[in-house]
Amino acid sequence: METQRKYASVIDAIDIDRYLRFDRNEWAELRAQTPLTLHEKDLEELRGINDRIDLDEVVAIYLPLTRLLNLYVSATQHLHRVSATFLGTIAPKMPYVIGIAGSVAVGKSTSARILQALLHRWPEHPRVELITTDGFLYPNAELERRGISNRKGFPESYDSKRLVQFLRELKAGIPEVSAPVYSHVEYDIMPDEHQIVRQPDILILEGLNVLQVDSQASEFVSDYFDFSIYIDAQESDIEDWFVDRFFTLRKTVFQNPASFFTHFAQLSDTEADQVARSIWREINGKNLSENIAPTRSRASLVMHKGADHRITEVHLLKL
Repeated sequence: METQRKYASVIDAIDIDRYLRFDRNEWAELRAQTPLTLHEKDLEELRGINDRIDLDEVVAIYLPLTRLLNLYVSATQHLHRVSATFLGTIAPKMPYVIGIAGSVAVGKSTSARILQALLHRWPEHPRVELITTDGFLYPNAELERRGISNRKGFPESYDSKRLVQFLRELKAGIPEVSAPVYSHVEYDIMPDEHQIVRQPDILILEGLNVLQVDSQASEFVSDYFDFSIYIDAQESDIEDWFVDRFFTLRKTVFQNPASFFTHFAQLSDTEADQVARSIWREINGKNLSENIAPTRSRASLVMHKGADHRITEVHLLKL
């Protein structure tokens, strides 16, 4: 706990020096005249398990963010045109890549889907693709061969070279780029399935460790980001959200006979709470403190959530 407090104080000091801080109301004012293009029905389809996000959150947090991103995308596209003019070439079709990082159960997937839906509705960039890094996990058989089956989600459980190659090809303007597909029901890579990405205007890449750096690697996933977002919250809150999600899954997905976790379906409430908190302590919480949280200061923007899942502060990296 003392180590976490020291780490938090260091991060706060970094934030003061490198980030502009906005409370919820200050950030909401930056929406300007950005229209709300989502309806409650749309939001129902975008919410994750146990996520309580509502249209008020979309208006206060995500509309200002999409306005900022639209300005950044336009500026980056203009820079490409200027460079092409200088070189006497045609400006290439180069997607703007947004990375979203954060802990298990913090709400990354919901945030990514909302951003995708909102950005897709801007007339300047109608093609917005969403990829999760789950597809770049090693298959279970390979994790077992390496002796790291209990470290799924840790940096070493991903085929980072393949992920970097995917982003390299995407940025190079290759017409079709293929990404592996992961099944959360079977808890494994689907060998015969792939997601094909065809030169989008924007690509959102969502995952636990997308801001991770490796001293042994010559290039990182984040080298290909134009903008990155870290979703932050108190660890105790994230743990509670993880447990709540586990309880929901026990009554839904885990009931599926094809589910890898079907053996959890018949747990009592007491047993389910004990199992979920044990998984958190031994895997997800450890991954958060050792690998994910230390990358927070590498993000372009940090969104801080309160215990009710609502964003309370936004930190924007100074240019």
